Amino acid sequence: MKQNFTVADLKRLPAITLVVAAIALSLAVSAFHRHRHGASNLPSAGSKSNKALTIPEMLQDINQHQDSEGNVFLNSARAQHLRNALSGQGLSQVDTVNMEVGYATELTNSGKASDAISLFNMITQTLHTAPPEAWAQIGPIILKQQAIAYLRLGEMQNCCSVNNAQSCLIPIRGAGIHTKKEGSLGAIKNLTALLKMQPEDMSARWLLNIAYMTVGEYPGRVPAKWLVPLSKLGNEYPMQPFHNAAPELGLDYFGLAGSVIMEDFEGNGLLDLMISTFDLNGPMRYVHNNGDGTFTDRSDQTGLAGEVGGSNLITTDYNNDGKPDIVVLRGGWLGKSGHYPLSLLRNDGNGHFTDVTIKAGLLSKGPTQTAVAFDYNGDGLLDLFVGYESTKGDPITCKLFRNNGDGTFTDVTKQCGLNITKFVKSVISADFMHSGRPGLYLSCGNGPNILLRNDGPAGADKSPTAPWKFTDISQSAGVDKQAASFSCFFFDYDNDGWPDIYVGGYSLVDVGEIAKDYLGMPSLAPKAKLYRNNHNGTFTDVTRQAHLDKVVLGMGINYGDLDNDGWLDFYSGTGNPDLGMLIPKRMFRNHNGAYFDEVTTTGDFGHLQKGHGIAFGDLNNNGQQDVFIVLGGAFEGDTAHDALFVNPGNRNHWVNLSLSGVKSNRIALGAEICVIVATPHGDRKIYKTVSTGGSFGNNPLRQAVGLGDATAIKQVDIHWPTTGINQTLRNLTMDRFYKVSEGVASPAQAWSVPQFKLKSKTSPNGS
Repeated sequence: MKQNFTVADLKRLPAITLVVAAIALSLAVSAFHRHRHGASNLPSAGSKSNKALTIPEMLQDINQHQDSEGNVFLNSARAQHLRNALSGQGLSQVDTVNMEVGYATELTNSGKASDAISLFNMITQTLHTAPPEAWAQIGPIILKQQAIAYLRLGEMQNCCSVNNAQSCLIPIRGAGIHTKKEGSLGAIKNLTALLKMQPEDMSARWLLNIAYMTVGEYPGRVPAKWLVPLSKLGNEYPMQPFHNAAPELGLDYFGLAGSVIMEDFEGNGLLDLMISTFDLNGPMRYVHNNGDGTFTDRSDQTGLAGEVGGSNLITTDYNNDGKPDIVVLRGGWLGKSGHYPLSLLRNDGNGHFTDVTIKAGLLSKGPTQTAVAFDYNGDGLLDLFVGYESTKGDPITCKLFRNNGDGTFTDVTKQCGLNITKFVKSVISADFMHSGRPGLYLSCGNGPNILLRNDGPAGADKSPTAPWKFTDISQSAGVDKQAASFSCFFFDYDNDGWPDIYVGGYSLVDVGEIAKDYLGMPSLAPKAKLYRNNHNGTFTDVTRQAHLDKVVLGMGINYGDLDNDGWLDFYSGTGNPDLGMLIPKRMFRNHNGAYFDEVTTTGDFGHLQKGHGIAFGDLNNNGQQDVFIVLGGAFEGDTAHDALFVNPGNRNHWVNLSLSGVKSNRIALGAEICVIVATPHGDRKIYKTVSTGGSFGNNPLRQAVGLGDATAIKQVDIHWPTTGINQTLRNLTMDRFYKVSEGVASPAQAWSVPQFKLKSKTSPNGS
C-alpha cells in the first residue's frame, strides 16, 4: 500500500463519502468493481424454464443466481469481492482506502463486526501517516463507521447472545445493561472523537447517548453539551408496562426483518403465529398455540418446505371456505434482483398449508412487499391487488386479480384501467365512501400517494366479471401531499364510523434527524400523516392536532386497543437497513379520539432493534390484546430477537366477535360493526370494521372490541359488505366471545374458548 497521498489524492478524498451513501454503503466500490470486471446481466427469474418448476424450485433457482452487485443485501459475498479486488494491482491510494472502507462496512453488515473494527484501525493508522488534510476530510467517516461496528459488536455480545425481557428496551436499564462492554466503550471513544471534530453531528450525538445508556452511564456520564434528554420520550400518559415475555415463552426467534400473522389457523379458538423473513433462504415459521400458556414450533409439519423469503404476509381466504389462507410477498427493495414470485398458501386445516400459486393463476414476479385482499366487485369473493416496486429501467405495473370462484384468479388490471407503475410500499383497502364498494390507498416511496375510489361497473354490464372503474381522487381528497412514505392503514381513530388514514413518513439522511426531532430542532425528514375522513370523499390533515407531527421512520405499523377503552391505539416499528439507525419503536395511545399520547417508555415498547411485522391480538383469550413484533434488519448481520409484549390487564370491559359471511366473504372482511353500550355517562357507540389491521403484520380476523367503562351491551349492529344486510344482535354479555353468522335470525352464539395464563415470569417492573 502506498504510504503517501498526492495533492490529486487529497482532492479526491471526499468521493469516499459515496461509500456510506444510501443503503448500499459501498456504491463507489461497486462502481469500481463493475468498471474492472464488467457489469453482469442480472437474471430476473433464474436460469431454468419456470413453466415446469414449483414455487420452491423457482425460489431456489433465483437465489442460486443472485448477484451481489445487484443485491446490496448479500453482504458476505460483497465483502469477499472487495477483499479479492484489494489484492489486485494498480490501485491508487484513494482507491485502496475507498475500497477498504467499503470492505470494512460490508464486514459489519455481514455480522463480522470484530474484523471490521480491526480493519478500520488499520485504515486509521495509514491515514495518520498522511497529511493532516486527509484525516480532516475522511476521519469523521472512519470514526462513525467504526463506532457503528463497535455498537453492533456490543449488541451481538449482549442482547443477541443473552436475550432477556429488558434487552434493547429504551431507556436501557436493569438486565438490559451490557455486561460485555467492549463494543459500547469503543463506540463512546470514537463518537467522542468525532464530536470534537464535528460538534454539530447530530447522528453521532444520538449514538453517543445510546452507547452510554448500554453501559449504565446515561445520563450522568454523557457530556452535557452532547446530552439528548430522553426523559420526555414516550411518557405522555401513565400506563402499566407491558412485559416482553418472548424470551421466557420461547417466542424470541432470531433473524432478520419479516412479517407475522396472528390468527386462529386451526379453528380451535387459539391464536397461532405465522412468521416470515427477509432472508432469501430463510424458511417460514409456524408456531402452534398449545392452549395452556405454551407454544410449539411446528414449522417442519406445515408442508411449507422451500417457501423461503417473504418480507410480508397477507391474510386472505381465496377459496371462501372460512379457513384463513396466506399470501407471501417477496423481492421488496431488491429492484431488478427482486423478480421473485409471490406465493398463495391454502390452509388445509390442522396447521398444514399447500402452495396453490400456479394452480390459482397467481404466478406473478416482481419486487413487492405489499398486497391486499378485498372484494372489489361485491360478489362475495376476495380478490387480490398486488403493489410492485417499479424503478428506473425496471417498470412494473401493479396488478388486480379477480377471484373466479373456482380456486383461480384472472388478471383484470388492464380491464379495470389500473395502470399504476410506481414504487409502491403499501396498499390498503376500505369502503371510505360508504358506497358499498371498497377503494384502495397506495403508499409510494417515490412520489405522491394514490387514493382510488371504486366507482363500480364501467359500462352497461353490471356483472362481477365486467370491467370496473377506479378513479384517482388523491388530489381532490387531499391525501396526495406526502412524497416519501412506507406503511399505512385505514382505521377509525375518532370513532365516528368512517375510516381515516394513517401513513408513516420514511426517508432519513441519518439517525441525526431523529435526534433533532426529539430536541425540538427543525428536521427535513418526512413526517407521518393522519387524515381524518370528512364523510364526503375528502380528508383533512389533522396530524398536528393529533400530536403526531413527529419523525418516526415507520416500517411496520399496526393498531389495536391496548387498554380496552374503545379507542384505537397504534404501534410503529421503526428503522431502515442502516446499522446505525438505532431508534426506539413508538407506541401511541388514542386519547378519546382527540389526539394521541406517546407511551413508548411508560408501556416499555421502545425496542431499539429494527421493527417490521406487528400484530395485536389476545394470545391467551383473557380479553387483553398483546403485541408481537418481528425484529431484525435487512443486512445479513442485522439479526435480532422477536418480542412479545404481554398486556398487564386493565379494568375496562370488552367483547370479542368472530364473524362468518354467508353471501359475503366467509371471513367477513369489510363487515362494519357498531357496538352500542350503556355507560355511567349515557349510551355510547363503538365502531369496528373487520380487517387485519396495518399493512405490515396481520391482526386476527376475530374482532376484539374494547368497551371502556360500559355497564352493559345494549345491542350490536353489523353491516355486511356484499348483501348490505343490517343485522342487529341483542342479549350479549360483556367480556365474552361470540360467533356471528350473516343474516341468521338466531342470536349470536356464545363461544367457549380456552382461557389461560401465559407461562412467563413477572417482570421486575410489574408487567
